[in-house]
Amino acid sequence: MKPENLYGHFSTITRHRHAVIRNCIRAGIPIQGLGHDLSKYFPEEFLQGVRYYQGTRSPNEQERHEKGFSVAWMHHKGRNKHHFEYWTDYDPATHIMSPVKMPLRYVVEMFCDRLAASQIYNGSNYDTSMPLAYFLKGKNTRQIHPETSDFLERLLRMVAVKGEDWTFAWIRWYLSCHDSY
Repeated sequence: MKPENLYGHFSTITRHRHAVIRNCIRAGIPIQGLGHDLSKYFPEEFLQGVRYYQGTRSPNEQERHEKGFSVAWMHHKGRNKHHFEYWTDYDPATHIMSPVKMPLRYVVEMFCDRLAASQIYNGSNYDTSMPLAYFLKGKNTRQIHPETSDFLERLLRMVAVKGEDWTFAWIRWYLSCHDSY
């Protein structure tokens, strides 16, 4: 295990987590932000992250490239409700594993997470259109509930067009008067 990977991975996940916390505060869900991605510090995720760290993208991508799957990702998605992959279950009618509509507060956290990932991985090159571009790139291959996908895309389009301050104000308003989307 390279010391520079240890420091680099710890630094990256901590900067990302802090960016998500800031975004969650701006969105009006500060307590939820404090619990964001704590599983990344568990050995099952952290050690794989150090092993596959590159600094320019998620170590899970490199682990997946080398092994065909990511042990760290499987651990992570099963413990973090802001990932749409967490929200799958057997459809009672078809008995097929299918996406389930996510609760509103977790979609908002997912939005905060995606914004933070773009901010951290793009650094000074970041602009508010990047989270939407990343979302659209994988849209056709993603297994996510259609209403969840539509609402997340709406938020990402909003931030790309109207900016962060306007979008976070809108999210706070929306959360104050809606239980769902």
